[in-house]
Amino acid sequence: MLIGVPLETVAGETRVAVTPETAKKLKAQGHTVRVQSGAGIQASAPDEAYAAAGAEIVDAATALGCELVLKVRAPQPEELASMRPGATLVGMLNPYDAEGLQRLAAAGLTSFALEAAPRTTRAQSMDVLSSQANVAGYKAVMLAANHYQRLFPMLMTAAGTVKAARVVVLGVGVAGLQAIATAKRLGAVIEASDVRPSVKEQVESLGAKFIDVPYETAEEREAAEGVGGYARPMPQSWLDRQKVEVAKRVAQADVVITTALIPGRPAPVLVTEDMVRSMKPGSVIVDLAAGRGPLGPHGQPGGNCPLTQPDQVITAHGVTIIGHTNLPALVAADASALYARNVLDFLKLIVTKEGTLHVNLEDDIVAACRVTHNGQVTRS
Repeated sequence: MLIGVPLETVAGETRVAVTPETAKKLKAQGHTVRVQSGAGIQASAPDEAYAAAGAEIVDAATALGCELVLKVRAPQPEELASMRPGATLVGMLNPYDAEGLQRLAAAGLTSFALEAAPRTTRAQSMDVLSSQANVAGYKAVMLAANHYQRLFPMLMTAAGTVKAARVVVLGVGVAGLQAIATAKRLGAVIEASDVRPSVKEQVESLGAKFIDVPYETAEEREAAEGVGGYARPMPQSWLDRQKVEVAKRVAQADVVITTALIPGRPAPVLVTEDMVRSMKPGSVIVDLAAGRGPLGPHGQPGGNCPLTQPDQVITAHGVTIIGHTNLPALVAADASALYARNVLDFLKLIVTKEGTLHVNLEDDIVAACRVTHNGQVTRS
């Protein structure tokens, strides 16, 4: 099978869908891998490394013209023009972007959005959301440490004692847990909050304190359990009580990292402008939901904090607010390595040993990920 790996053209995207490691494995399976020249440079994978792995170095039109195209982000309109009807596309295609899916369908592509894979044990090895969230959680803490004008660990020196930084993590999914683990390694004192009671044990096992908000009704407990590994919107009664508890911790925090996202819906507001005002001068907020929240006062979608500005680092009320929308792209080499392995494992479900495409819709992972086919959007 001809497999194409184009250079990502979305602004700020530095990752690549196939690394020399996975290109070598695809070549060993009998496939012809065509990598656009320069596709992996920003992920520390030069053309020479791909050539040594057996890949062909080609131009953009040749990579996009293959029967199977592997990407990180959805193709831009100009890229779609180079793709042939009937080809297969695999990538992070944003299954909640109805207009984007319609463009893929109109181009005659059979498309698989890897973010739509079910959160099951069998799908773990191809779970791109988890692999990239791990990277994002790590990088969020490193960015916070870079912008915070004090030290993270407690130090006892001849010149006096330096107190440990207080870090609050809001939203304890994969990114939140990695943020806790990374902040702990740097010596911070950490508290964390999440709507799911099941994560309390995980939080405490990493050395952080869980901000516990008791559930008062059956409705609150049911919503807190979530569905398929994702959080559900909580009743307003619980949110009001949580906001009070979180506000107390945020006011005392040196660093706040927010990671809360609900698939297909705007990110919830966790840190209000009043809470930002209550924080100490020099504090830092890293908003992993930047660009995914309701419109903020600046007229752009915020994140878990309405003051967040997408892809900008701003100062508001003396607090630095970091709004990078693609943290994994800031750690492109490892993020690409993890993503490429996810892609390789997914291909085992749709490509036979003989090198032909076989879409088995009885497979729950394949059925969940397929978003377009025969000119139609197949995801409801």
